[in-house]
Amino acid sequence: MTPSLFLPEAEQEMLEAALYYQNQAPGLGSDYLSAVERAIQSIEESPYTWPILEGEFRRRLVRRFPFGVLYRIEPEIIIIVAVAHLRKKPGYWKKRL
Repeated sequence: MTPSLFLPEAEQEMLEAALYYQNQAPGLGSDYLSAVERAIQSIEESPYTWPILEGEFRRRLVRRFPFGVLYRIEPEIIIIVAVAHLRKKPGYWKKRL
């Protein structure tokens, strides 16, 4: 299993989305974080499974929520570049690396 590391911006956007969902309905923010955690765990277990989105960046969709985990595989670590909403500002994350 390959460990992962969040870019600070990716972690921040994930937490902001969780707060938004929590404000929509009690427990929904926790459900969102659990879904993201499961997506990241599957990336760590099998990083080459998920499709290439662009260049060396891959995307794993998050079940139940309109988000994707965008990441890059390094020799010893997986860099989580974004936890991106699928319908807002496509490609905004490209400037992060």
